[in-house]
Amino acid sequence: MLRLLLIAFAGVSAFAAVTKDIEYARVDDKPLALDLYAPEKQTGPLIVFVHGGAWRGGSKAEMPLGDLVAIGYPVATMDYRLSTVARFPAQAHDIKGAIRFLRAKQTSLGIDATRIIIAGTSAGGHLAALVGVTNGHRELEGNVGGNSDQSSDVQGIMSFFGGSDLTTILAQSTPHGLTVRVPALDLLLGGQPDKEIDLARLASPVFHVDKNDPPLLLVHGDQDPQMPINQAHELQGAYEKAGAKSEFKVIYGAGHGGKIFFDPDHIAWVKSFLAKNFPK
Repeated sequence: MLRLLLIAFAGVSAFAAVTKDIEYARVDDKPLALDLYAPEKQTGPLIVFVHGGAWRGGSKAEMPLGDLVAIGYPVATMDYRLSTVARFPAQAHDIKGAIRFLRAKQTSLGIDATRIIIAGTSAGGHLAALVGVTNGHRELEGNVGGNSDQSSDVQGIMSFFGGSDLTTILAQSTPHGLTVRVPALDLLLGGQPDKEIDLARLASPVFHVDKNDPPLLLVHGDQDPQMPINQAHELQGAYEKAGAKSEFKVIYGAGHGGKIFFDPDHIAWVKSFLAKNFPK
């Protein structure tokens, strides 16, 4: 389904072609789909956005980056297999499969997918960071959707209040956070991280960071009761140790998500990060 949408954020208006429910793969004969927001004139890299939902909920309908579409960045939002359907690493396989699809079909989709920035919120921020720091990782590549002649590499990462280390997340969590994370990790990993240690490490971006990783933007609220801000500190620390390029922005007083992360003041951080690392 193709429709023309007027995007208007922060005083900027622009038309975007919005194509819904583009099938990028089938797994067990069930479709996986993405939505594409293509600005009238593309002036920046493609952004692939991964929704949150504790790995077990949410959908591609989540799209908080309209402000970027309005200034020329195409955005693809995607569904992936939730942990209620498939355990990790299915989620990484799906995301990398979607990236390969977007590169394979970029001409017919009317976009330039040469450069791709992966972004996500909460559990989607965790998955975005993981995919971003595992360019070329054979175990996480998978074969979802085929297009094996295409690269699933990304050139940048933006993680909003996301996780980074599943081996430490529970020890850092508030009582409220534990009520969310304990059952969520059971579904994602098939058990708790201390029992599924190898899988937990495979699923943790901090254990994959090296000096060649793409530029990273971390945005987190210092009062997050659900995803500990220490998760962002850990990934920032891993980047600093490796000598890779990163920025860590804290929204003081902010909790877990909400419109504040994408209001004009804070989306300005995103625009600055993109302008510095991916000049038009």
